[in-house]
Amino acid sequence: MHVLLVNGSPHEKGCTYTALMEVAGALEAEGVGTELFQLGKKPVRGCVACGGCGRNGRCVFDDDVCNRLIDRMQAADGLIVGSPVYYAGPNGALCAVLDRAFYAGGAPMAHKPAAAVVSCRRGGASATFDRLNKYFTIGQMPVVSSQYWNSVHGNTPDQVRQDLEGLQTMRTLGRNMAWMLKALAGVQPPETEPPIRTNFIR
Repeated sequence: MHVLLVNGSPHEKGCTYTALMEVAGALEAEGVGTELFQLGKKPVRGCVACGGCGRNGRCVFDDDVCNRLIDRMQAADGLIVGSPVYYAGPNGALCAVLDRAFYAGGAPMAHKPAAAVVSCRRGGASATFDRLNKYFTIGQMPVVSSQYWNSVHGNTPDQVRQDLEGLQTMRTLGRNMAWMLKALAGVQPPETEPPIRTNFIR
């Protein structure tokens, strides 16, 4: 079994990466493999609500990382998404990709354990954490917890490495993710009802 770690920061080896690597170390110590997916700095598209993904489970735009991310998410047994805090929210490019990836290819992700990791200088961590967790709860993915909100503080990787509580929170998250993956191995997920969609126009 293996967990996909998504680095939603444009910085390949910055603060978010440092937090994710602490989680990865704990996972690997428990015998769970990890794979890092880097969002990168290239432009990404937002969803244009064309509905084309409904035909084949992939985004119609194949000129950025979205479809590669869908492939890697579906191949993984668990998912951890990390983001820096920008204006008390996740990186906008990350949200643009996640909107498309979960809408186009999220159905096979149901019942896979997931977690969010947040890196901030000072504030905005809990709002960012909440925003990322919504992808998982809407997608029927069990959310893995730690001993606190999954955040680290610091403006540089060296400062993050001084956040001893934050790093411990990351390690606890990794161990809890490994435990949940092992506990769920071989367990059949619940049957999913066909979706019912309503609106509130009378």
